[in-house]
Amino acid sequence: MNVHLINPSSVSFGTAVITPRWQYVLAAATPKSFGDPVLVDETLIQLRPESIQAGDVVGIGIHTANALRGYEIGKAARSRGAYVIFGGIHATLYPEEALELGGAHSVVKGDGDLAWARVLEDCREGVPKPLYVGGQIEASDFVAARWDLVPRNRYMWASVQTVRGCPKHCSFCSVWRTDGQRPRQRSSDVVIEEIVQLRRLGFRFIALADDNFYPVTLTDLSLAIQQKNTVRVNELKSIRAERFELMSRLSKLPDDMVFFTQITMEAAEDPEFLDAMKAARIKGALVGVESVTPEGLKDVYKDFNLAGEKLTEQLRTFRHHGVHVLGSFIFGLPSDRPETFAATAAAAISAECTFAQFVLLSPYPGTVDFNRWEKTLGDNPPTIAGIPLTRRWLIPEPLRPKLYWDHPVMSGEEIRSRTQAVWDSFYGWGQIWKRSRFIKSRRGRVAFVLISRIYRMMYADTGLATDSARLTWSGRWARWMAKPCRRHFAGRPMPDLKVPEARKPEFDTSSLVSLSS
Repeated sequence: MNVHLINPSSVSFGTAVITPRWQYVLAAATPKSFGDPVLVDETLIQLRPESIQAGDVVGIGIHTANALRGYEIGKAARSRGAYVIFGGIHATLYPEEALELGGAHSVVKGDGDLAWARVLEDCREGVPKPLYVGGQIEASDFVAARWDLVPRNRYMWASVQTVRGCPKHCSFCSVWRTDGQRPRQRSSDVVIEEIVQLRRLGFRFIALADDNFYPVTLTDLSLAIQQKNTVRVNELKSIRAERFELMSRLSKLPDDMVFFTQITMEAAEDPEFLDAMKAARIKGALVGVESVTPEGLKDVYKDFNLAGEKLTEQLRTFRHHGVHVLGSFIFGLPSDRPETFAATAAAAISAECTFAQFVLLSPYPGTVDFNRWEKTLGDNPPTIAGIPLTRRWLIPEPLRPKLYWDHPVMSGEEIRSRTQAVWDSFYGWGQIWKRSRFIKSRRGRVAFVLISRIYRMMYADTGLATDSARLTWSGRWARWMAKPCRRHFAGRPMPDLKVPEARKPEFDTSSLVSLSS
């Protein structure tokens, strides 16, 4: 019996930006008696079905965007006599769908760290259950990834998780519903050990793949203090102190290491935290800006963000503290108007965003937006190729709409084309070269230009373009440019690197004291 862990994708580039962490976590959760799992990441290369034999176990992790490809793989694996197990955020939300359409014997809902071993044992006995509830396990039970299995010459960045869950409740996001709003934070010991293992292998660039790296804001602390909730105050301070301890230990790692994470805008109001990020060489962060207008922020339940000139000032704060921003913007909000697109592009440039992504408002399962959208379509929604629009991820990709909401003043095609134009403008050769001025070496600037173009091709052209020639061209050039970029990110292996000792950081607590005054 062989165990296969498959990350589905309809598009393969030969080289990928970030490792699919879940595969390496489940590899570590696989009991030794089953041997080393076979890992297939289809963003690198497509699965060969003949590699699957009768009696094997095939684990497939899916999110909404790759669910249809995952179901294709599941049916193919089951036809070859394998046990098929689905997990991931989409399978957690729609377990019955994987059973009905994906050839699944079983579905794991929630965290798979502990549940996976039970699934494998049941498969070995020939009695897999239809459903396993992994739930939301404590951080102390998170399994560290098996990075000894990673193909070092295929990925630019590795990924390590430090916390699951997000205390926010954005309307377009399902994380707070599937991973919970309580931050489940790993100790710095296990995080640092995993990062050191990766640097020993030669990974210099590491994504801290968290739902929200800034789980406690100064506002959270202020409210708890005002409410005289001592238990809550101590809990928040403990989480915050652990963040600082982690960043202090990151700062003691080799100087050539670079970290990237995901964070909310409120971190810009916490200069002490940003300074700690800078010292830890967390040089980049995906920041969910979403909209540049107050009306747009209200549309997505994110009015804790700022808008207008205050927004650009707040984003510049990250840059002034040495943290480069990947700004994330949403188009297609009910309050958007034709002039919103140019205003957003201008704001991204004015705010000194190093990278930016411009996505179309899409109803993702598990979100407030999706539930609202599904209700508006009623019990008999429109169909495409016989598939209800409310199950849009099952529609063949060439037939899928680019936008799913009726907009008050613009057509779906106008929103799509204007969004594509913003991508093309922000990632034009001239704009990218200007943004690269912060890099001292010419070689580094060239690498920045290449990775910027790759990012646009992988995430804009393959998701927005309707011209098949453009899709093919973008895929070919992304594959060609990815190889030299990967070499730029690679580092010399450090097999003898030691784990830095843990020391409680001495950080300034004046910001906390001022909250209680």
